[in-house]
Parts: sequence; structure tokens; C-alpha cells
Amino acid sequence: MPADLVAQLRAAGCVFAEEEAALLVEAAGSPAELQRLTAERVAGRPLEQVLGWVAFAGLRVPVVPGVFVPRRRTELLAAEALALVADGSVVVELCCGVAAVSLVLATRRRGVRLHAADIDPVAVACARANLAGRGEVHAGDLYAALPASLEGEVQVLVANAPYVPTQEIALMPVEAREHEPRGTLDGGPDGLAVLRRLVAGAPAWLAPGGHLLFECGERQREAALGLVRSAGLTGWVSESAELSATVVLGRRG
Repeated sequence: MPADLVAQLRAAGCVFAEEEAALLVEAAGSPAELQRLTAERVAGRPLEQVLGWVAFAGLRVPVVPGVFVPRRRTELLAAEALALVADGSVVVELCCGVAAVSLVLATRRRGVRLHAADIDPVAVACARANLAGRGEVHAGDLYAALPASLEGEVQVLVANAPYVPTQEIALMPVEAREHEPRGTLDGGPDGLAVLRRLVAGAPAWLAPGGHLLFECGERQREAALGLVRSAGLTGWVSESAELSATVVLGRRG
């Protein structure tokens, strides 16, 4: 491993400089490309956007500059959704970003009738490339993006909506603040602004016995669970200490 590359990354604040250096060398097709990739990383661009992929639930999910990078904690959301998805299920992922959760479901369940949606055009383009031949990706704001024919037909509705309280965005790493769309992070004053709309609309789209799943912060679990129950769904919470992840689930009766 080039010592000067590791030193550059370490000086830029990369905690895992050796591991990142190895990935950059693997990704680069030439010394000039390695120099370009290193410059992007040193400038603060997320490693995953520099490499063009993120490791997620055993897959390499393609990402592009300017999109939200899926976090490892969201693997809990993917795992909970996978446990509920049967072969042939109608599945919707809202606030899909690059459609990492959808890609896991499409890869591991046969015949899933998959729809994903996001409001950000860059994310939509990336999701369409990632799900080509596996599902449909729609552009628009939450349920407004979906075909009306899906109303009352969705068996699993999954979302990683923004849930960071507005005042806490300034405390996030610079990689997120400067290189990911603010709309993928900002959940309003209490972090629940988008989740309220997501939950309120869910019963009309879920099939009888269908499930809603979404990620939230640990401190938001009780408030988020209250939203689910107020919408007439049976609600519960799944948590992972290892992933520092909280997922709220709801079931339509």
C-alpha cells in the first residue's frame, strides 16, 4: 500500500486510512485516476461516492455523487422487510434514494412486484439504473409518485425517510452536510415531519394484513410508534444495538 496515499488520507481525517487506501487503489484504473479519486476523498467527498458503490447487506450497491449514501444501520430495515416479503409480494419503497433496500429484496425474493419512489431526480436516476429489469422507480413526493392502481394492494411498504431534527444537522459529519441533499436528512423541528405524512397515508395503500416499516432515531421511537397506532395500525419496534438502529413496524388489520 503506498505510504504517501495512507498519509494523505490520515491527514485529511480518514480514521480507516489503510482500508480506504486499499479500496481506492482497487477502484483506480491508472495512477492518474488514483490521484483524482484521492483528491476527491481528501476534499471530503464520502468514500462511497468516490468509489461508486456502498457495501450494504452483502451487496455492492451503486451510488453516484450527490445522493444519500445508505448507512449500515439501515440493514436492519432491509432485514425486517425481507422477513415479511414473500415471493410475489407487492412491495413499495418510499424515500428510496438509490433503492438499496429494494435491491436487497429483489435479489433475495423471487417475483417481487417492486415499486420505488423518491422526490430527488439524481436519486431517481440512480435507483432506476440499480433496479433495471427488477422494478419500477417513480419520481415524486411520497404517495403522489405512485400509480393509483397500488392503493390497497401493497403488502410491504418500507421507507427510510429523513428523521434528523433540523437543529441537529449542523452536528452531522461534514461528508453528510456538504455532499448529501439536505432533504434526505432534514426531518423538521422534531425529525418527524416526513414520517407523519408517511404514516398518515399508509393505511390507504396497504393491503389487509400489509406492513409498514420505517427507520427512526432511538429517541423518537415512542413518538413514532404513537403515530403508527394513531393511524389504526398495530405497531411495534425492532432495535439492533450492534447497528445502532431502530425500526418501527405497523400492520394493517
